[in-house]
Amino acid sequence: MNQHCILVGAPVDSGQSNPGCLMGPASYRVAGLAATLEELGCRVSDRGDVTPRPAAPLGCDNPAVHSLGETVAWQNALAEAARAAMAEGFPVFLGGDHSLSLGTVAGVAAHAAAQNRPLFLLWLDAHSDFHTLASTRSGNLHGTPVAYVAGLGGFEAFPPFDCPVPAERICLFGIRSVDPDERAAMGEHGLVPVDMRELDERGFVAPLKAFLDRVRAENGLLHVSFDVDFLDPSIAPAVGTTVPGGATFREAHLVMEMLHESGLVSSLDLVELNPFLDERGRTARLVVDLTASLMGRKVFDRVTRSL
Repeated sequence: MNQHCILVGAPVDSGQSNPGCLMGPASYRVAGLAATLEELGCRVSDRGDVTPRPAAPLGCDNPAVHSLGETVAWQNALAEAARAAMAEGFPVFLGGDHSLSLGTVAGVAAHAAAQNRPLFLLWLDAHSDFHTLASTRSGNLHGTPVAYVAGLGGFEAFPPFDCPVPAERICLFGIRSVDPDERAAMGEHGLVPVDMRELDERGFVAPLKAFLDRVRAENGLLHVSFDVDFLDPSIAPAVGTTVPGGATFREAHLVMEMLHESGLVSSLDLVELNPFLDERGRTARLVVDLTASLMGRKVFDRVTRSL
């Protein structure tokens, strides 16, 4: 397919409280992500892991918030790396916890603005991640990226998000865990998630197709942020924020195949893999297989694994 895939490691572990996500980039590499993409005809460049500048000490009015200076340092470094990678190909950001999207989406948005094209965001996740620094009770900043991207206030410690993404260009897909403060903020912002209840009733195809049709109609760039907890924990145990009732193996591959067939995806986050919680690399291999589906592997191309 002649796609130039640029792998960017983001071993971010500051946005949550279950150590281990910093090992995610190495796990994807060991699971054969680069070789898998090359087998699909992609040209692969692995840029290694991003290294942020030393963190400046930062305070916050909310005493629950932790690791703010470290997370801001990651945001700056990843925004710069994302913008550079977007100019050269299709970046795949290997996480790391979901706070890395504070930086990756900022860099992708800057590139989209420079191209005079609208940015759309597909958030494949169990959680809405719509907290601000003031509303989070856990203090875990991996629960804040969508609010930051949408332009909510309360992020003064971070660089201004110059090109906020309006609600109609954000699709929270597969959601099944939303805090009351997030629910209220989403209502005020006009953001309606595609939750698992809707997917149970309507299926996966119709709501995803409707969103992709909007991206196509506006000639948009599409950033996909894939959280391991989008998947049901029975097939993807290596995540510290498991929520029952997630996407099945078949449903997840369907989503990825639809994204490939749309031809609209321009960048990808792979986040929240915690290898410390995995079972012999099972989750890492599954995410590599799903990435392969997004990049063009078909159902009938899959190799049967020995038991």
